[in-house]
This record gives sequence, C-alpha cells and structure tokens, in this order.
Amino acid sequence: MTYSGGEFDVIVVGAGHAGVESALAAARMGCKTLMVTINLDMVAFMPCNPSIGGPAKGHVVREIDALGGEMGRNIDKTFIQMRMLNTGKGPAVHALRAQADKFDYQQTMKETMEKERNLTMRQGMVEELIVEDGKCVGVLTKTGTRYTAKSVVLTTGTYLRGKIIMGELMYESGPNNQQPSVRLAEHLRELGFDLVRFKTGTPPRVHKDTIDFSKTEIQPGDDKPKFFSYETKGSTNEQLPCWLTYTSPDTHQIINDNLHRAPMFSGLIEGTGPRYCPSIEDKVVRFSDKSKHQIFLEPEGKNTAEYYVQGLSTSLPEDVQLSMLRTIAGMEKVEIMRNGYAIEYDAMVPTQLWPTLETKLLPGLFTAGQLNGTSGYEEAAGQGIMAGINAARKAQGLDGIVLDRSQGYIGVLIDDLVTKGTNEPYRLLTSRAEYRLLLRHDNADLRLTPIGREIGLIGEERYAAFLDKKAKVDAEIERLRKTKVHPDQVNPMLERIGSAVINNGSDLLTILRRPEVSYVDIEPIVPTEVALDEEMKDQVEVQVKYAGYIEKQMAHVERLKKMEKKKLPEDLAYEEVRGLAMEAKQKLAAIRPLSIGQASRISGVTPADISILLVYLEQVNRVAAVRG
Repeated sequence: MTYSGGEFDVIVVGAGHAGVESALAAARMGCKTLMVTINLDMVAFMPCNPSIGGPAKGHVVREIDALGGEMGRNIDKTFIQMRMLNTGKGPAVHALRAQADKFDYQQTMKETMEKERNLTMRQGMVEELIVEDGKCVGVLTKTGTRYTAKSVVLTTGTYLRGKIIMGELMYESGPNNQQPSVRLAEHLRELGFDLVRFKTGTPPRVHKDTIDFSKTEIQPGDDKPKFFSYETKGSTNEQLPCWLTYTSPDTHQIINDNLHRAPMFSGLIEGTGPRYCPSIEDKVVRFSDKSKHQIFLEPEGKNTAEYYVQGLSTSLPEDVQLSMLRTIAGMEKVEIMRNGYAIEYDAMVPTQLWPTLETKLLPGLFTAGQLNGTSGYEEAAGQGIMAGINAARKAQGLDGIVLDRSQGYIGVLIDDLVTKGTNEPYRLLTSRAEYRLLLRHDNADLRLTPIGREIGLIGEERYAAFLDKKAKVDAEIERLRKTKVHPDQVNPMLERIGSAVINNGSDLLTILRRPEVSYVDIEPIVPTEVALDEEMKDQVEVQVKYAGYIEKQMAHVERLKKMEKKKLPEDLAYEEVRGLAMEAKQKLAAIRPLSIGQASRISGVTPADISILLVYLEQVNRVAAVRG
C-alpha cells in the first residue's frame, strides 16, 4: 500500500555534496523542493579525505560560489587549515586547499539546509522512480510513501549496491557502514539504464596521541589565508597543522608479502578504481622502483583525536594495516581507530545524459555526483549545482543552462562526462582544460557571477559588489596605461628587485608587464585614489601580465564557438549519412551530440567524419531553406 507524501517542483534523492547543492539551488530559485536521504545525520558527510579544494578542484569550488552555491561559504566557516598551492607556478594552476573540521562542516551545512524556506528534508530510502507517459514524475520510498514532482535529481553517491571490502571480509554497505541502496539500482536497470561497477577506497584513521610528531615534518596553513567564497572577507578560525612523513622499505615489504590477501589482486574487487588516487598496495606494485611514498597526517576536526592518513588508502586486512602503519616514521606505536576499506558501487554510464545532466532515456530525471562516474566532493558539488539549476528550470518551463569548456572547469567536467564518458572514477585535473589561463582560481566570479545572477542565485547586494569590483579593476588597468613615469621615479624600485632600469619615460602598465615586477612594487610610485582590496590588486596584475596569452586563448574560443553554433538535430539518423566511418556512426548515434563542436570531441569521431557531417548539415539546411 502506498500513500502520498506530497507534491513538489523538484525532488533531490541523496544528501551528499551533489545533493545539497542541487537541493539548495532549486529551493533558492523558488521551487518547492524535497530532499530525501537514507540518513539525515549524514548530510554533506565526508567519508574520505576531510578537505576541500586543491588543483582544479579548488577552481570548481570558486565556480560553485560564483554561481551562488554553498560549498565555498561552508568551508570558509569550518576550515581548520587553509593553504594556497602551486604559488611558485603561474596563476592558471594556483589552487586553494582547505582542511575541514568534518563534523563542523557537516553540521553547518545541515543547519543551512534546515533554514532554507523552500526546502523540505525527509529521511527515507527511495527504491523506485514513478514513471508516467515516459517521464519521471516522482519517487517511491521503502515505506510506501509516494512523492511527486516536475523533475527529480538522483545524487546517490556510492550507495547503489554498495559493498565494503577489507581483506577477505566483504559485506553490503554504503560508506562508513551506512545502509546501501539495492532496490533502486535494480530499478534503474529495469528502466533500461546502463550501469557500471566502480570502486574507491579510504585509508585508516589513527589516534592522535599515538603519533610521534617529532619524527614528521610540519605543514602549517598560510599566515594570511585566502578564502573560497567571494563573500568571505576574514576569519578568526584557529588553524591546525598537518604533518608529512613517508613509507619505508619495510612498509613496502609487508605489502608485497600480503598481496595474496589484497582484494585488488586476489580477485575479490570487480569494480574499476580511480587511476589518480590509487591504493597504497597499487602504488607499491606499480612504482616498485620507489623506496618511499609521501604520507600526510591530517586532523579530522578540532574536537576529535582521529587523524586521516592521506596517501595510505587500502583494502588490506586489519592486521596488515596495523603492521604497515607501524613501519612509518612517527607511527611506530600508532593505534587504529577506523580501518581503511574499499567500496564498490554502481554508477551511471554518463553518455546517457544530455549536457544539462537530464537523462536521455527518461525526461524529467537528472543525475549528479559520483553516480555519474566521478570521484571527489568538488566534482560532485559542481555537477550538483548544475543539475539542481536545470531541474528547477525544467520545473519552471525554462530552457536548461549549459556551461561550455571556456566558461568553467564545471563545463569541462560535464562535457567530458557526457561526450567522452569514463571507464574509471573521473577526477578533474587542470590538464583536462584547454583554456587553463582563462579558467583561473582568481577570476571565477568574473566568468560566472552574471550567470548566477541571471538564474536567480546571486542577490542584488552581491551583484552590486561584483560590478563594483569589475569596474575598479578595469579602471585601475586603464589608469596604469595612462600614467606616465620618469626613469628617476621607477629606477630605484627596478634596481632593488634586480630588473633592468629604463632610460626613457614609460607607462606603469608596461613596467608591470615585466615578470619580476609585481603590483605591490609599482603601487607606491603613483598611488591610486581608489581603494583596492587584495583580490582586486591580484586581478589587475594577472590581467596585465597575461593579456597577450589571454587574447590568444579568447580568439581560439571564438573560433570554436562557431562549431558549437552549428547545431545537430537530436533525431539525426547517422546510419544514413554516407561516408561516415562505422565507428563514428555508432558513437554519434549513442551520444547524439547537440552540435558539431560536441561531435568533434567524441572519441572515435575523426576530422574526416566532421567534414562529412558539415557537408551533410549544409545539404539539410539548404533543402530546409528551399522548402521554407
């Protein structure tokens, strides 16, 4: 027997990092939103590394914030360490990383959601989707409650047929010994969705008082931390250090001696694991020439003794985990509080999705997060906000929003998934973005705040502050261009920093273009009358120094946009297009690209195939014009 739990505009299933961004976005866009999750105590839980950000991932958090999402604000409130990475390299790869108080992060996010007036939270196990007239119109829970909606977002993470594996031990479970979702996985297959089996893992947690930190290297936070959210102007958070140590030859020997008990090598694990986050046993086997690997000891929070052993993800048996930990400097007497483990789960083949993250098979159903084959909190949250935005817009009768690859790392992430698919848990890397200099950590607001404003997630006050910042940066660059200086005004500074002196007058913009000159160096020479904060000064410097490279990338973007504007019909019969290679016909028919640009990024589709498509499209358009 079933009974009605109510009608909603949007239903979000799952409350991980994708689920919270989806639900908040939909609710803040004015949709009556329901979030259903197996356990309300696990909202925004961090089952793996208690951190946010890093290369490419930190960019995504800034982009989420620029669109009006919550992850950046939440980590700024709850961090226990903040560090800017890659500062010795160019601005395209600068990356902010925060160590989180995982319990505070989780609780603060839950409180934020509970206060959202358009959002209803329910604890329950969703087992089936309600399908009417070929569309998804709601969900059915294990208790028989029927919730209906105009659109549904699935963000089930690693819960679908989740299975924990540790040595010879194997049992059905979600992360951190939560209930798995079994019936929903079966139901998705019954509906015709193609699922794959993936695997991820986590390291042991150890007791702080059993670590000898004197044998490790301290890794402090930045003295003047920067923040993820453009709204955060300061913080009084106390920072806690992390600690660096290394595995030893003895560690590697123990692992090699016990490979027959390692599920990865014994055949117990079926799922494909993430290439860029391998287990310690995988690293020891693959990099047998290395005598040591880095291990970071990271606090899980202010009020817990648990330390996360980053770099030691493992599914080896408990006794082996303890033995190898005790061969690592500083952990000779360590005690484990939680064992490491591997978890297998079902994931959606992401080429079954449109770029809006709506499923092709079932209109009204959107998916986001690890369900789509990604790994990482940030990748999940980036998909989550876009799925929530598009589910809300569908409920409101509006067209979806799609970020292209030149607009954000979120655009790169989603395009990679829906166009190329993935045969392993996908991790976002800076190398995946062809426009890295455009997609910097510092300019996410300039790229995406207008979109956040357009869809209703950026309020008037914040948008006014954004416009003020943009105007001040543009005005300062123009002032530097017009400000002429004599050699005696700048040569003392140039001599001090080891830069060549000038013999004739120059403008400050030209001086700032020099690699060794910073905005701080030229600032006192002819001070501006407008107050600029640190972010504005950084933005001025980056735009001036990299203007030539940025212009080249923008020109390339404009050329590619012409390809994106050449739209392909959704129902195009590729098998009838003469001259296309058989592989191209199969791939194009399966993915159904929306444009020539997207078609060109499909693996197996060659430039010759694209040329044939362009000719075919021209013929179709010509016939249509004659008939019209």
